[in-house]
Amino acid sequence: MATLRRQVAVLEHAGTRPDHARQDPVPLCPSVDQVLPAGGLARAALHEILGTTALSGAALGFCALVLARSGGTVLWIGAEPEAWPPGLVRFGLDPARLVLVRASRPADALWAMEEALRCPAVSAALLASPGIGLTAGRRLMLAAEAGGALGLLLRADSPHPGPAVALTRWRISPRPGGAPSEAHWQVELLRSRGGAGGNWPLRWNEAAGELLDEASLPARPVRRRVG
Repeated sequence: MATLRRQVAVLEHAGTRPDHARQDPVPLCPSVDQVLPAGGLARAALHEILGTTALSGAALGFCALVLARSGGTVLWIGAEPEAWPPGLVRFGLDPARLVLVRASRPADALWAMEEALRCPAVSAALLASPGIGLTAGRRLMLAAEAGGALGLLLRADSPHPGPAVALTRWRISPRPGGAPSEAHWQVELLRSRGGAGGNWPLRWNEAAGELLDEASLPARPVRRRVG
């Protein structure tokens, strides 16, 4: 914790994010952004990400993409932060912007997340946790509102995910197919305070740096063998 305090202090003295970076939502793709009240993932708020397992590659990739698009220094907090920096590069997240925080005790992890969200030099922070209560969720939401950062709560999905503690709740599942430079996800917006839900088959094209909604793309031509 003493090391983390020093790291946060360095970030605070490094300067704050530009005003536009504190206000503009984090974009995903047009078809998803249009159903979100902020026109993208709102900053100064918490967003809950549910993966098929605690270490779901689809959920980890989706989180990495959001962190990368937040535009600044990001923290990844957990008992054993399952973030492999070289693997995150494919989603645009520069390891130089990433601070990994190992917090074995839940109380320490919550403290680290709260401090990160309050830090004006942090653009986003992720907490990998089995789940948090309403009181802890409210504290983190207030910290995000105070600092302007975007917060992600990452955990495994379950038949009874419990009460929502965040502005939005998402379920990210893998889909088969695609080239090695692509990732295919089924993205479900289960809850959006003040907005509608949705369900999209999304494809991350690493080469183009784009998240595409396959339902809105032109159908690929079917090749027929002649002769």
